[in-house]
Amino acid sequence: PPAAPVMPPSCCGYLSQYTHHHLVAFLLTFFSYVLLHASRKTFSNVKVSISAQWTPSIQNDSAPAFSPGETWQDNRLFEDEKQATLFLGALDSIFLFSYAVGLYLSGVIGDRVNLRYVLCFGLCGSAAVEFVFGTLTEWLHIYNIYLYCALWVLNGLLQSAVWPCVVAVMGNWFGKTGRGFVFGLWSACASVGNILGAFLASSVLKYGYEYAFLVTSVVQFCGGVVVFFGLLTSPKEVGLSSESETGLGPVETDTDSHRPLMSDEEDEVEVEVEVHARRYQSVQQPDEPLAEPPQAIGFLQAFCLPGVLPYSLAYACLKLVNYSFFFWLPFYLSNNYGWKEAEADRLSVWYDVGGIIGGTVQGLISDFMGKRAPVLAVSLALAMGALVGYSHSPNDQLINAVLLAVTGFFIGGPSNMISSAISADLGRQEALRGSQEALATVTGIVDGTGSIGAAGGQYLVSLIESKLGWMCVFYFFVVMTGGSIVFIAPLLLKELRAMWRDRRALRRQL
Repeated sequence: PPAAPVMPPSCCGYLSQYTHHHLVAFLLTFFSYVLLHASRKTFSNVKVSISAQWTPSIQNDSAPAFSPGETWQDNRLFEDEKQATLFLGALDSIFLFSYAVGLYLSGVIGDRVNLRYVLCFGLCGSAAVEFVFGTLTEWLHIYNIYLYCALWVLNGLLQSAVWPCVVAVMGNWFGKTGRGFVFGLWSACASVGNILGAFLASSVLKYGYEYAFLVTSVVQFCGGVVVFFGLLTSPKEVGLSSESETGLGPVETDTDSHRPLMSDEEDEVEVEVEVHARRYQSVQQPDEPLAEPPQAIGFLQAFCLPGVLPYSLAYACLKLVNYSFFFWLPFYLSNNYGWKEAEADRLSVWYDVGGIIGGTVQGLISDFMGKRAPVLAVSLALAMGALVGYSHSPNDQLINAVLLAVTGFFIGGPSNMISSAISADLGRQEALRGSQEALATVTGIVDGTGSIGAAGGQYLVSLIESKLGWMCVFYFFVVMTGGSIVFIAPLLLKELRAMWRDRRALRRQL
């Protein structure tokens, strides 16, 4: 009977078929993005210190003996803290816009150049730029708005090379079966990086914000060197194939993987039987066309693939909310509740803890269901309620931490799924049977479109906060989360219809 054998092996038994090469690829790509996000998180964690340094007249009143007026006047960039806050928001937008443009480019490059070279160039180059931005300029007392903007544009372009490459490497090593769980667990890399960055920054912040940039940038650079010498981008580099290691060929694995999203065929059960038959035949008889080197797909072709545009637009709304928490949460906690900056940094970690659990649990559920969109829609609907609840959090760190974790679960979980597992699904669908080199391109498109939404959102957040207050910012987040549901609504309806057809087909067979 075709009903039983599909889902349980995808999450548990299937994992036992992986080799140590899979584990090494998982860990190296995981920690690559952990280190990148740790250094990226540093900027949001030291905003209060940077703002104080750029508006020194406030500190000058409290410590005149240690701060000669001439020195403060030389270092002053802004008249008051509000102007500094607006510029920090502008820097976030500048970074995300350049990051978005870079994602569109680096995704295409990643499908045509060795992924390891592109990945290491992004890691090491970004570490060098962040060292100059946060540490060298402070040591040399160079305070210049245009220099900061130029460095942050360059940083965005360099960092954009990392995500499409690590997703593509993961897609090469791990097939569709169990992808929701594996990628859900792996996509915790961003949240783990946020946690690591928060603790690194808070531990050295007392010596000056420049040391927070120094520590994270040096660690990231060393990580890039390790990845350069240790990462294998695909099983072929060690003479393995997806078929020999897992019994699942790359084309067969992913042909049926996203069928409810990508196909309107009615008899899903028969298709699954055929696919399972092809899987076992492929172990004994390798498919000859796979021996030819696959050609990379064009950018416009990738953009027009089924599901890419709806998920890209949904991710634009969702990443706006997720990255607003990423960039502004410590600043919000420090300013709204009066908590110390180091305390706010540590408390903000609970949002990422919720995101880690959310991405893993929701990925596992989507594997069992065989559908992604319904899980996303339910989580996003609950996220809207969680945002309203968090906006009314009292001045209590324990309650705030709990509400943060719940909010992170329902926002970070869907964000992790779209940027990793769903991007891999989209980059390995049936329409790509003749061209398998599309993972990095599709990932770049989805994440790049998301970053454009997030970039515009950061300036809007700073503008709304300065004009209307934080409560209006949270209602803005609720509207954007609802927008994500609207964009995936057609895919949601298609998957629900497919589930109904599957249920009727199984009922007829029983």
